[in-house]
Amino acid sequence: MNEHYRQGDVCLIRVDALPDGAKKESTDESVVLAYGEVTGHSHRLMTKVNGLSMYAWKEDKLVELREPGQLVHEEHSTIALKPGLYKVVIQREYTPERIRRVVD
Repeated sequence: MNEHYRQGDVCLIRVDALPDGAKKESTDESVVLAYGEVTGHSHRLMTKVNGLSMYAWKEDKLVELREPGQLVHEEHSTIALKPGLYKVVIQREYTPERIRRVVD
């Protein structure tokens, strides 16, 4: 089973390789994975300068950490992450109208 880390409605699943056709969206030291609609808080990945890259593949987002990083949020404990490639999964919920992303 792949390593995974959960912080609220955000889950990071370690994967072995970028899928063919993944497109790089950004390279930075910080990226917001999810915003809290009510509180304004956010789930953020943080590293040192240009330590991470974000990729898009089909409906998925993937993040590559080239150095140790942290998943931070104002209301949750910080999670230390090892360098590697992670798939970003945002929890979804069912409503009679549709399946939608969970919002804080």
